[in-house]
Amino acid sequence: MNQIARRALGAAGFALLLATSVSFAQQPPPVRVRGTVEAVDGPVLTVKSRDGQTTYKVRLTDNAAVRGIVKAALSDIKDNSFIGVTGMPQSDGSQKAVEIHIFPEPMRGTGEGHRPWDLVPNSTMTNATVSQMVKGVQGNEITLKYKEGEKKIVVAPETVIVTYVPGDKSELKPGSKIFIAAANKKDDGTLEAAAVSVGRDGITPPM
Repeated sequence: MNQIARRALGAAGFALLLATSVSFAQQPPPVRVRGTVEAVDGPVLTVKSRDGQTTYKVRLTDNAAVRGIVKAALSDIKDNSFIGVTGMPQSDGSQKAVEIHIFPEPMRGTGEGHRPWDLVPNSTMTNATVSQMVKGVQGNEITLKYKEGEKKIVVAPETVIVTYVPGDKSELKPGSKIFIAAANKKDDGTLEAAAVSVGRDGITPPM
Protein backbone atom coordinates (compact mmCIF):
# COMPACT_ATOMS: atom_id res chain seq x y z
CA MET A 1 0.00 0.00 0.00
CA ASN A 2 1.47 3.34 -1.00
CA GLN A 3 1.71 6.33 1.26
CA ILE A 4 -1.16 8.21 -0.37
CA ALA A 5 -3.51 5.24 0.11
CA ARG A 6 -2.46 4.87 3.75
CA ARG A 7 -3.15 8.55 4.36
CA ALA A 8 -6.56 8.29 2.69
CA LEU A 9 -7.55 5.29 4.83
CA GLY A 10 -6.25 7.02 7.93
CA ALA A 11 -8.30 10.13 7.18
CA ALA A 12 -11.39 8.01 6.48
CA GLY A 13 -10.94 6.13 9.77
CA PHE A 14 -10.56 9.38 11.68
CA ALA A 15 -13.68 10.81 10.01
CA LEU A 16 -15.66 7.68 10.95
CA LEU A 17 -14.46 7.89 14.55
CA LEU A 18 -15.38 11.56 14.70
CA ALA A 19 -18.83 10.90 13.24
CA THR A 20 -19.41 8.09 15.73
CA SER A 21 -18.33 10.30 18.62
CA VAL A 22 -20.67 13.07 17.48
CA SER A 23 -23.50 10.54 17.15
CA PHE A 24 -22.98 9.38 20.74
CA ALA A 25 -22.72 12.96 21.95
CA GLN A 26 -26.01 13.83 20.26
CA GLN A 27 -27.94 11.01 21.92
CA PRO A 28 -30.46 12.59 24.30
CA PRO A 29 -30.02 11.88 28.00
CA PRO A 30 -32.45 9.45 29.67
CA VAL A 31 -35.77 10.94 30.77
CA ARG A 32 -37.13 10.52 34.30
CA VAL A 33 -40.88 10.04 34.47
CA ARG A 34 -42.87 10.77 37.62
CA GLY A 35 -46.62 10.68 37.35
CA THR A 36 -49.94 8.87 37.21
CA VAL A 37 -50.97 6.28 34.64
CA GLU A 38 -53.95 7.59 32.67
CA ALA A 39 -54.34 4.78 30.15
CA VAL A 40 -52.80 1.47 29.13
CA ASP A 41 -52.74 0.21 25.55
CA GLY A 42 -50.78 -3.04 25.44
CA PRO A 43 -47.18 -2.16 26.29
CA VAL A 44 -47.82 1.61 25.99
CA LEU A 45 -48.57 3.69 29.08
CA THR A 46 -50.05 7.18 28.92
CA VAL A 47 -48.68 9.00 31.96
CA LYS A 48 -49.58 12.45 33.27
CA SER A 49 -46.69 14.13 35.07
CA ARG A 50 -47.04 15.00 38.76
CA ASP A 51 -47.32 18.69 37.98
CA GLY A 52 -49.98 18.02 35.36
CA GLN A 53 -48.00 19.87 32.71
CA THR A 54 -46.78 16.95 30.59
CA THR A 55 -48.29 13.79 29.13
CA TYR A 56 -45.87 10.99 28.31
CA LYS A 57 -46.32 8.01 26.02
CA VAL A 58 -44.09 5.26 27.41
CA ARG A 59 -43.60 1.93 25.67
CA LEU A 60 -42.36 -0.82 27.97
CA THR A 61 -39.87 -3.29 26.56
CA ASP A 62 -40.96 -6.92 26.34
CA ASN A 63 -38.92 -7.88 29.41
CA ALA A 64 -39.49 -4.67 31.38
CA ALA A 65 -38.96 -5.04 35.13
CA VAL A 66 -41.88 -3.92 37.30
CA ARG A 67 -41.09 -3.15 40.93
CA GLY A 68 -43.55 -2.34 43.68
CA ILE A 69 -42.82 0.49 46.12
CA VAL A 70 -44.01 -0.09 49.69
CA LYS A 71 -43.56 1.69 52.99
CA ALA A 72 -40.53 0.87 55.12
CA ALA A 73 -39.09 2.09 58.39
CA LEU A 74 -35.74 3.34 59.62
CA SER A 75 -35.40 0.06 61.53
CA ASP A 76 -35.35 -1.75 58.17
CA ILE A 77 -32.03 -0.07 57.36
CA LYS A 78 -29.12 -2.10 58.72
CA ASP A 79 -25.35 -1.91 58.58
CA ASN A 80 -24.29 -2.92 55.05
CA SER A 81 -27.73 -2.18 53.58
CA PHE A 82 -27.53 -0.70 50.09
CA ILE A 83 -29.81 2.33 49.92
CA GLY A 84 -30.60 5.35 47.77
CA VAL A 85 -31.09 8.78 49.31
CA THR A 86 -32.51 11.92 47.79
CA GLY A 87 -30.87 14.61 49.87
CA MET A 88 -30.53 18.35 50.28
CA PRO A 89 -26.97 19.59 50.84
CA GLN A 90 -26.40 21.18 54.25
CA SER A 91 -23.86 23.81 55.28
CA ASP A 92 -21.83 21.27 57.24
CA GLY A 93 -21.41 19.03 54.16
CA SER A 94 -24.06 16.52 55.18
CA GLN A 95 -27.20 15.64 53.23
CA LYS A 96 -30.66 16.01 54.77
CA ALA A 97 -32.69 13.06 53.53
CA VAL A 98 -35.88 13.89 51.65
CA GLU A 99 -36.52 10.24 50.93
CA ILE A 100 -34.73 6.91 51.33
CA HIS A 101 -35.33 3.81 49.23
CA ILE A 102 -33.90 0.52 50.43
CA PHE A 103 -32.63 -1.71 47.64
CA PRO A 104 -33.18 -5.47 47.94
CA GLU A 105 -29.99 -7.51 47.73
CA PRO A 106 -30.36 -8.38 44.00
CA MET A 107 -30.31 -4.63 43.25
CA ARG A 108 -27.16 -3.91 45.24
CA GLY A 109 -24.84 -1.61 43.33
CA THR A 110 -27.62 0.04 41.28
CA GLY A 111 -26.47 3.53 40.32
CA GLU A 112 -23.76 3.56 42.99
CA GLY A 113 -22.35 7.01 43.65
CA HIS A 114 -23.34 10.61 44.38
CA ARG A 115 -24.81 12.95 41.75
CA PRO A 116 -27.18 15.88 41.18
CA TRP A 117 -30.87 14.91 41.16
CA ASP A 118 -34.03 16.57 39.89
CA LEU A 119 -36.69 15.73 42.48
CA VAL A 120 -36.51 19.28 43.83
CA PRO A 121 -34.08 22.12 43.02
CA ASN A 122 -30.52 21.50 44.31
CA SER A 123 -31.32 17.94 45.40
CA THR A 124 -28.82 15.10 45.11
CA MET A 125 -28.95 11.32 44.86
CA THR A 126 -26.60 9.04 46.77
CA ASN A 127 -26.74 5.29 46.19
CA ALA A 128 -24.33 3.61 48.56
CA THR A 129 -23.71 1.12 51.36
CA VAL A 130 -24.51 1.89 54.99
CA SER A 131 -21.30 1.83 57.01
CA GLN A 132 -22.57 3.39 60.25
CA MET A 133 -25.81 4.50 61.92
CA VAL A 134 -25.81 6.78 64.97
CA LYS A 135 -28.18 9.10 66.82
CA GLY A 136 -27.13 12.68 66.10
CA VAL A 137 -28.16 16.09 67.39
CA GLN A 138 -30.36 16.84 64.38
CA GLY A 139 -31.68 13.31 63.96
CA ASN A 140 -30.51 9.86 63.02
CA GLU A 141 -27.28 9.96 61.03
CA ILE A 142 -26.27 7.40 58.43
CA THR A 143 -22.78 7.24 56.94
CA LEU A 144 -22.87 5.99 53.38
CA LYS A 145 -19.80 4.74 51.55
CA TYR A 146 -19.41 4.38 47.80
CA LYS A 147 -16.42 3.89 45.51
CA GLU A 148 -15.51 7.57 45.26
CA GLY A 149 -16.09 8.55 48.88
CA GLU A 150 -18.71 8.83 51.59
CA LYS A 151 -21.61 11.05 52.70
CA LYS A 152 -23.27 11.72 56.03
CA ILE A 153 -27.05 11.52 55.76
CA VAL A 154 -29.33 13.14 58.35
CA VAL A 155 -32.71 11.40 58.62
CA ALA A 156 -35.49 13.72 59.77
CA PRO A 157 -38.91 12.69 61.13
CA GLU A 158 -40.50 13.71 57.82
CA THR A 159 -38.11 11.66 55.68
CA VAL A 160 -40.09 9.18 53.56
CA ILE A 161 -38.68 5.64 53.65
CA VAL A 162 -39.69 2.95 51.17
CA THR A 163 -38.39 -0.29 49.73
CA TYR A 164 -38.78 -2.33 46.56
CA VAL A 165 -40.75 -5.56 46.19
CA PRO A 166 -41.34 -7.69 43.08
CA GLY A 167 -44.13 -6.24 40.95
CA ASP A 168 -46.29 -7.24 38.01
CA LYS A 169 -47.46 -5.47 34.85
CA SER A 170 -51.05 -5.92 36.04
CA GLU A 171 -50.31 -3.20 38.62
CA LEU A 172 -49.79 -0.69 35.81
CA LYS A 173 -53.36 0.54 35.44
CA PRO A 174 -55.12 3.90 35.38
CA GLY A 175 -54.57 5.70 38.67
CA SER A 176 -51.26 3.97 39.46
CA LYS A 177 -48.47 6.26 40.64
CA ILE A 178 -45.23 5.40 38.89
CA PHE A 179 -41.58 6.38 38.62
CA ILE A 180 -39.25 5.60 35.72
CA ALA A 181 -35.61 6.43 36.39
CA ALA A 182 -34.33 6.20 32.82
CA ALA A 183 -36.59 6.20 29.78
CA ASN A 184 -35.06 6.58 26.33
CA LYS A 185 -36.56 9.16 24.01
CA LYS A 186 -37.32 7.82 20.54
CA ASP A 187 -37.33 9.71 17.24
CA ASP A 188 -41.15 9.95 17.24
CA GLY A 189 -41.18 11.65 20.67
CA THR A 190 -42.35 8.60 22.61
CA LEU A 191 -40.34 7.05 25.41
CA GLU A 192 -39.12 3.50 25.92
CA ALA A 193 -38.46 2.03 29.35
CA ALA A 194 -36.99 -1.24 30.59
CA ALA A 195 -37.99 -0.75 34.25
CA VAL A 196 -40.80 0.97 36.11
CA SER A 197 -41.60 1.36 39.81
CA VAL A 198 -45.23 1.52 40.92
CA GLY A 199 -46.53 2.64 44.30
CA ARG A 200 -48.73 0.29 46.29
CA ASP A 201 -51.45 1.11 48.81
CA GLY A 202 -51.68 4.71 47.68
CA ILE A 203 -47.95 5.39 47.86
CA THR A 204 -46.41 7.80 45.38
CA PRO A 205 -42.85 6.66 44.59
CA PRO A 206 -40.87 9.40 46.39
CA MET A 207 -37.78 9.35 44.19
